[in-house]
Amino acid sequence: MATKNTTAVKPFGWADKIGYAMGDFGNDFTFILASSFMLKFYTDVMGVSAGLVGLLMMMARFVDAFTDTAMGQVVDRSKPTEKGRFIPWMRRFMGPVALASLLLYASWFQNMPMAFKIFWMFFTYLLWGSVCYTGVNIPYGSMASAITDNPDERTQLSSWRNIGATLASTVIGVILPLVVYYTDANGNTQLSGTKMTIAALVCSICAVICYFLCTSLCTERVKIPTKTEKFSLGALLKQLGSSRALISIIAAAIVLLLAQLTMQGMNNYIYPNYFNNATGASIASLVGSVMMLILAAFVIPPLSKRFGKKEVAIAGNAVAVIAFAAAFVLRIQNMYVYIVFYTLGYFGVAFFNTCVWAMIIDVIDEDNIRRGTRSDGTIYSLYSFARKIGQALSSGLTGALLTMIGYTAETAFDTSVVNGIYTISTLIPAIGFGLLVVILAFWYPLDKKTVDSNAAKLAEMRKQ
Repeated sequence: MATKNTTAVKPFGWADKIGYAMGDFGNDFTFILASSFMLKFYTDVMGVSAGLVGLLMMMARFVDAFTDTAMGQVVDRSKPTEKGRFIPWMRRFMGPVALASLLLYASWFQNMPMAFKIFWMFFTYLLWGSVCYTGVNIPYGSMASAITDNPDERTQLSSWRNIGATLASTVIGVILPLVVYYTDANGNTQLSGTKMTIAALVCSICAVICYFLCTSLCTERVKIPTKTEKFSLGALLKQLGSSRALISIIAAAIVLLLAQLTMQGMNNYIYPNYFNNATGASIASLVGSVMMLILAAFVIPPLSKRFGKKEVAIAGNAVAVIAFAAAFVLRIQNMYVYIVFYTLGYFGVAFFNTCVWAMIIDVIDEDNIRRGTRSDGTIYSLYSFARKIGQALSSGLTGALLTMIGYTAETAFDTSVVNGIYTISTLIPAIGFGLLVVILAFWYPLDKKTVDSNAAKLAEMRKQ
């Protein structure tokens, strides 16, 4: 059970919110870069088949099953320092994750034998995602419980985390398509390997700066006891299997990432190939990001406070389903009209992503009430692993579908291929957001009434 720190510390405020936003700003400088450009980089620059790249991303998640859980245990069992329990771990891994991300886009190896390029892809992707990113992301996500135990303040942290992620998405989604593409002699839009490497270097530097700001501005003011009991895989699986809230939020995470990352990743195919205009990816990202920032900062927090996080997320995702389903049926030919539908589809991402990090803390609180002990790092690591499963499934599915429609560097502009790209870009998000509505409405149990009741119970427990 968490107990408040009796040492005088500054109250929760703007420094915590801005600092926490910087944490996901740093995370997504490498995460969104990988989810948006890695598949494109290895298919178009390195010449690796889309199916093989997708297979790698799926295989890496089996490694994450061990590394995420292990990191969650390490965090829960580590002794707090003067800076707290979670901040020191972020500082240890922020340099390695930035370096590993840069090495993933080693365009200087593009003329090496294919066997070496495949080895390098597997090695650097596992180093970045399964080791270094896990090392910084698990303590970062778990830290929200230590910053504040107030449900409304946690919702604010969730909103600001989403703001940080949106800023990174804006930088990568708006600026990079303008600088990493070029027009070849045939008038086709192509990805430049050298420019991609330079962009990865800039993103890595920015990530380290953001992590430093996060760990400097945030304060861990809630003491969370160190776990001392012996780790038991059986007990962990039992804990997972007995929590409807945890299982359903994990399922929601997988489906969300499947829809969101397919939607974002396919921007690097539908605009350069279907519309033959890479600038469209920048415009769509800019418009979607501006809308996301406005909703996350001014609209969703008060709506969530009044109606509940679950309820608001369902409404937003319903709009996304309608938008992408309509785009699929209409087969839009005008790029700017498509961007309008894409922006409406972004509602699902905005509403759920703004609330989800606070929803994870709700799940941790519910588990605390059921079992009498807290497992912040462990539960967050399970959720993080689920998100990586969603990322892998998205990359694997996208790679497999691109292979099925015959996409290669040589066929990238064939009529049948570009029509297939449009189908993938609209149908998969529509299905994914539809499943997310079903999961939240009929499976996830923590509605507003239950969350408020759990917060009151925990407040009474802390007084004892």
